[in-house]
Amino acid sequence: QVHVVESGGGLVQAGGSLRLSCAASGRTFSDVFMGWFRQAPGKEREFVAAIRWSGGNTYYADSMKGRFTISSDNAKNTVYLQVNSLKPEDTAVYFCAAGSGYPRNYAYAPYDYWGQGTQVTVSS
Repeated sequence: QVHVVESGGGLVQAGGSLRLSCAASGRTFSDVFMGWFRQAPGKEREFVAAIRWSGGNTYYADSMKGRFTISSDNAKNTVYLQVNSLKPEDTAVYFCAAGSGYPRNYAYAPYDYWGQGTQVTVSS
């Protein structure tokens, strides 16, 4: 079992940056991967990026490449999501989730454990 807790959200002006954190505890075996998702009001949840604990391979939604960077600190069991040049349309609840295995597509992989989410609000 994996327990994940997100932090780092808040209110930021357009053009600013945020670094979200996801602290994971429990099972962090080599086959575990972590993903970031977001859900804006009235919209479906969308995949942002994923990273594997072992090796650090990263995967991004095409629409998220460029301004979003996922990284991990294995010593701290923490995954980060750096978001730059924030836009009002980035306003959403950002979720961290954990899965295991070797999916072909990390956007549609089964994520078994989810955090409560952290709110990011971008003002114009």
